[in-house]
Amino acid sequence: HSFQAHTTSINRMQQLKQRNVLITLGEDEASPQLSTMYLKIFDLDKIQPEGSSTSGPACIRTLRVFTNKFPDAKVTSFLVFEEAPPILLICIGLETGSIYCIRGDVARERVARLKLQVEPPSDGKPASAVTGLGFRVDGQALQLFVVTTSSINLFNMHQQPPQKYVLDQIGCDGKCVTMSDNQEIVIGLKEAVYFYEVDGRGPCWAFEGEKSFVGWFRGYLLVVLTDQRRTEKNIFNIYDLKNKLIAYSSPVGDVAHVLCEWGNITILMKDHKVLCVGEKDMESKLEMLFRKNLYTVAINLVQSQQDAAATSEVLRKYGDHLYGKQDYNEAMAQYIRTIGQLEPSYVIQKFLDAQRIHNLTNYLGKLHEKGLATPDHTTLLLNCYTKLKDVAKLDEFIKGEGVEGKHHFDVETAVKVCRAAGYYQHAMYVAKKAGEHEWYLKILLEDLGSYDEALQYISSLSLYEAAVRLKQYGKILVCHKPSETISALMKLCACDVGGINDTSGILPSPVDFVHAFVDEPKWLMKFLEQYIEKVKDSPAHIEIHNTLLELYLSEYLCVPTLSQLSGKMESPLISGFGDVRDLKAGLSSRSQLSAGNGPASRKIMKKSEMVNGESKKESSEEREERLKKGLSLLKSGWGPHEQQPRYDVDLVVVLCEMHKFRDGLLFLYEKMKLYKEVIACYMQDGDYQGLISCCKRLGDSSRGGDPSLWADVLQYFGERGENCSKEVKEVLVYIERDNLLPPLMVLQMLAKNRTLTLSVVKDYIARQFEQVSQLIEEDQKTIEKYQEETATMRMEVQELQKNARIFQLSKCTACTSALDLPAVHFLCMHSFHQRCLGDNEEWCPVCTPGNRTLLEMKRNLEENANDHDRFFQLVRNSDDGFSVIAEYFGRGILNKQQRSSTNRLSGTNNIGSNSF
Repeated sequence: HSFQAHTTSINRMQQLKQRNVLITLGEDEASPQLSTMYLKIFDLDKIQPEGSSTSGPACIRTLRVFTNKFPDAKVTSFLVFEEAPPILLICIGLETGSIYCIRGDVARERVARLKLQVEPPSDGKPASAVTGLGFRVDGQALQLFVVTTSSINLFNMHQQPPQKYVLDQIGCDGKCVTMSDNQEIVIGLKEAVYFYEVDGRGPCWAFEGEKSFVGWFRGYLLVVLTDQRRTEKNIFNIYDLKNKLIAYSSPVGDVAHVLCEWGNITILMKDHKVLCVGEKDMESKLEMLFRKNLYTVAINLVQSQQDAAATSEVLRKYGDHLYGKQDYNEAMAQYIRTIGQLEPSYVIQKFLDAQRIHNLTNYLGKLHEKGLATPDHTTLLLNCYTKLKDVAKLDEFIKGEGVEGKHHFDVETAVKVCRAAGYYQHAMYVAKKAGEHEWYLKILLEDLGSYDEALQYISSLSLYEAAVRLKQYGKILVCHKPSETISALMKLCACDVGGINDTSGILPSPVDFVHAFVDEPKWLMKFLEQYIEKVKDSPAHIEIHNTLLELYLSEYLCVPTLSQLSGKMESPLISGFGDVRDLKAGLSSRSQLSAGNGPASRKIMKKSEMVNGESKKESSEEREERLKKGLSLLKSGWGPHEQQPRYDVDLVVVLCEMHKFRDGLLFLYEKMKLYKEVIACYMQDGDYQGLISCCKRLGDSSRGGDPSLWADVLQYFGERGENCSKEVKEVLVYIERDNLLPPLMVLQMLAKNRTLTLSVVKDYIARQFEQVSQLIEEDQKTIEKYQEETATMRMEVQELQKNARIFQLSKCTACTSALDLPAVHFLCMHSFHQRCLGDNEEWCPVCTPGNRTLLEMKRNLEENANDHDRFFQLVRNSDDGFSVIAEYFGRGILNKQQRSSTNRLSGTNNIGSNSF
């Protein structure tokens, strides 16, 4: 719709960008004394309703431009700057070289007026008219470009009053002034188009011809100039200054005005014709440029849109174009610019030819620099370097820093390729810098054979890493540098001074490194010896002692030990045994098992020897020395005051039996108090003197020994088919001393040995007969004594039953005072005052304690007679059951019990004499 803004004419107008407000500058009818120039503000959101006197947007404020302080003049330029809403800065340029500034909330007339004089008249010359205005915002600073017909000026609007700076002493017409997107003032003169910044003249473009209009639209420079060939015609050009080309050109007539709004350029002609120019879409632009092979222009054009994918596509097409022209270097330069957008395989396939390996190497290097390379790219690049033998480039690539100090390639791939190509130092550098200790050591040991350097590197690692690497490569190191490896292990496990770094964690156990000595058991023995000497309280002391004892007792030291074999196969020696406490019952079976498995174990050792090579012969002296160390370790590992040993007793017993280590077995059996197993060892070896000496030491009950060992020894001699009279006589002395066996049993045992004569036991039998005769005589005397006492008791009982008892005591037994009635007399001939007895008148206070003991014994005997379980238990547990039965008969427990009746005389209890 249209509406009438001013009654006479409109001089200038501008629509605000932040608000839907239109500001116009025009003339209205007024009195002759007043100025007719008014500034009006229309709110385009407020449309007058239909039927009102006026139609169109509402005019929210009308402001007179010229006043007494601001005299009337011709308006030559007009510009509105939107500050923080609702503040506006309106600048009106005049023909007199002045600028009227109105600042504030214009809609509410809260404004301040300011006059800027650009070029005052001088020497009778009129002032230059203001032809162009332009605002520049730099942070908080607001600056105003002012162009006159003779100069270009700059005002700093934040200064009070604003200061003027002259940029140049040239000027131009009002239609040839505009502002660029970079806030530069642009003026068009006949010889060129000039750009000015705050510090003066900037770049200029030499477009010859008389300029009738200069404008700016979306980064393009718009110029209407006179055609050099036909002066009566004008040419309208649109310049792309960035790409240095004419984007559009068209002949036009006399131009009245050029309007750049609504995404189009509208050219108004003086002959009332209108030319509308619109910008093509990006795809159409690019297609046109591609047809003309203007790839550089297309690249610049698409880059201005900040579209990475589109830019990459244009670069790819440009690269393909150059590749088709066999300009491989330039083509690769374009492909490199597509990294991150274009798939690398597209480029790599084009440059796989050996003649273009340099270009491929360049591309792959750039790919790694941007961190977009895969392991395959790394492999390909390193192969290119190695084929070209370009060590300098390889060094630069390997030692180059990536993002945040990390490698810009796959470490494992780089190490593998360099190692395969023989560039070991480069591979080691990468592995070390990346902390790939496994690869670094693998190259040192497997490729270079630098065992000393490998040990030094392991020593520089942390505790955990050093332990892991020694577990992994310990076997190789032991085979080539056993002594140095043991030193490193000691530093690791025993925390020696100058050892592994970072010893703050838990120290590893030597058991974790036993597998490294699988082919060097002698060095394993030395390592464990040093460790137990250094560390006394290791958590793995049982495993360490077990392994070391196996090494000491092994018949062939060059083969795997029992602990190593036990992890791969179940040992028949170990699985064939129960608890060691059952060794007594299974002695014979174990001996057979040991004898039966001896050849099997030797076969295992021989088989290992065939795998590991010929065994190293060991002298008998070295073997004896190892056995001595083994016995010493057994004793030190189970001290006299230690309850539990520092090794596995079950395993060690098996080892000692398997290797026939008698001294170790004797020590272990004695410590476990398996004395019968101890003497069994002597019996098995036929060592008579050792057997008797052992029994003297272990059969002494006063020292905690087991005297029954002598009976076993006597039975052993009785079953032997040899003449052992001397030993039998010595054994009989201890049997007789401790009375361990009846003479009849002794004779039965010795009767089995046909080589023994009666003279061996003659003295023993004679002493036994004499001793028995003495016992019989003593028993006879005791029997006679008991018979006499029994007869006396019976007579006393008969007397009590048949005759009266006369009490003749005249004094009380308790208080020794003369007896008076009432009195109490007991059959035990004690008399008491009744008052002295108190409530207890049935029991004699004098005889009651003794009688009570006898009654308690009798009651216990009666209870035992009824406790059948206890009787049979005693018979089963006793070595001589007949003696238990005889004891029960002797005490009368098995006889039929009869309770004696009790009689009371004169109200008293007959306790003293009727107790039996």
